[in-house]
Amino acid sequence: MGAMSSRFVQVACIAMSAAVPATAQDFSAGDPIGARSEAGEWRPMSDNVKVYGSFHFTESCTFDPGKNLILAMNAGNRTEPNDNDGYVSLIHPDGSVHTPKWIGASRDGLELHDPLGSAISNGVLYTVDSRHVKLFDLETGRPLRSIPVPDSTLLNGIAVTDDGTVYASNTRPASQMWKITADGEASLFAEGAPLNSPNGVAIDQDGNIVVVNVGDNAVITYDQNGSVVRTEQSAEGGSDGVVVTADGTKYVSSVRFGSVSRIPPGGNAEIIASGIPSAASMCYDSSQNQLVIPMNPNYALAFVTLD
Repeated sequence: MGAMSSRFVQVACIAMSAAVPATAQDFSAGDPIGARSEAGEWRPMSDNVKVYGSFHFTESCTFDPGKNLILAMNAGNRTEPNDNDGYVSLIHPDGSVHTPKWIGASRDGLELHDPLGSAISNGVLYTVDSRHVKLFDLETGRPLRSIPVPDSTLLNGIAVTDDGTVYASNTRPASQMWKITADGEASLFAEGAPLNSPNGVAIDQDGNIVVVNVGDNAVITYDQNGSVVRTEQSAEGGSDGVVVTADGTKYVSSVRFGSVSRIPPGGNAEIIASGIPSAASMCYDSSQNQLVIPMNPNYALAFVTLD
């Protein structure tokens, strides 16, 4: 417990001019799933058809209660540098496809390589893409900004406060947490133990930052000054995603061991779901009261209804 002695050891001040606005004048979002008729008319898929899938290495998701849709981040092939083939799918709460490629239907005005963690705040979709934080308009999908974090190496998990402050994990080689303010100033929020290949990030009901590690089963809560105020344990290690619900309950997914742990406030962890291969950075669907869990190379989403 106590303050991290290494926090704020490095600051990368990014001027507003460095928080690059997206060149999105030609950008267009994709349409809901459908096809052209023989007469050349676009027809949306009829209500008696359900399609599942549309994923290509989905690492994270986030839920938009306004649309009642799940936004799934797809990293694409992940094998070539600068491939610029990342995209975002819109998925119904039952897992069926709304829009296969919403962001990414066209590459005009879009640069999105390997999006990993994602979050929504105040009408903006945030995602991390290698060493950048990228912002998109939640209504239209249009790119808004690309903020570089020059001294990061692999940004992974992300959470965003109501004022637009981003907290992002840097999984490897250095175990770090970065803070990026709404005006584009990046600073090293925490580094080293108890971080151990940090991954998922969430904001709790008190505005604290909750982080889980791939390297162990620690669930670490920082205050906004970077001090550790609480450390809990999930039932299994290899953690990837973390969700904190309004009552303070934490849910943690294990990408290595395929389980979901539930940690009630002041209580011990219990496994509530298991056998989920590569259970990655999950999100909470507050309208249907369910967890949605991307399964990375399995190109699928898992759904866990909560009691």
